[in-house]
Amino acid sequence: MLFSILIAHYNNYHYFRECYDSILRQTYQNYEIILVDDCSVDDSYQKIIELTKNNPKVKVFRNAVNSGVGLTKKKCIELASGEVCGFVDPDDTLADKALQIIIENYSKDTIAVYSQFYECDPDLKPIRVFPHSRRITNGDKKFFNVFFEATHFFTFKREAYLKTSGINEELTSAVDQDLYLKLYEIGNFKFVKIPLYFYRIHEKGVSQEFSKKEKLHKNWHQTILDSAIRRNVDSLYGKKISEIENLPGFLKVKQNGVLKKIQRKFF
Repeated sequence: MLFSILIAHYNNYHYFRECYDSILRQTYQNYEIILVDDCSVDDSYQKIIELTKNNPKVKVFRNAVNSGVGLTKKKCIELASGEVCGFVDPDDTLADKALQIIIENYSKDTIAVYSQFYECDPDLKPIRVFPHSRRITNGDKKFFNVFFEATHFFTFKREAYLKTSGINEELTSAVDQDLYLKLYEIGNFKFVKIPLYFYRIHEKGVSQEFSKKEKLHKNWHQTILDSAIRRNVDSLYGKKISEIENLPGFLKVKQNGVLKKIQRKFF
């Protein structure tokens, strides 16, 4: 089974070297790397070409103009050939057995497999295992992933993705959340309770800037609204969807009872 590792890249060569090394160390070697550069303004693109030029597993592309994360990630999937795909950010890394463990957990009825992940400092030293990753109930119309139960390392069958409307290329944030919700509506997810992904937290990270956080909240609200519309859900917890100004915040409150907290802690 070919695994397509998808990387949307922009100005990140310094960290990409560690990302690339972690991929080379994978115990599962039937993979390809699809990297799309979104018109980096430094010399990252040229350096990546030089670094990977002798590796036939690597296919590097570049957008004609700077197009944003949504379009870039969508292009990654369109260029992929693997039966299973998974996004890896260029400033993060994978555990050595990540691909092997993920592949072993796929079955006929599973369209997505995701794992726990480490939150790391700027030097990629683990701080903790992200506390909210857990097994979710499949087929729940009220599941909107507001606690990021399903997140890194998130992988999916390409054939399942093609049954959705695809990545929303207009989104500048919450792109992954939008994708997860669309896939959730297609088939079953499976959780691997092993940290397989090292997520680097640093000041240049996309989610760290205040202005980008504001956009994230707006886009996240829109992705949940779009998902509710697809599911024909017009009200939640006795309130009309159209009357809720902040869907992520509203759902966090409504889905944060004692039972839900226990589930997130132990599952």
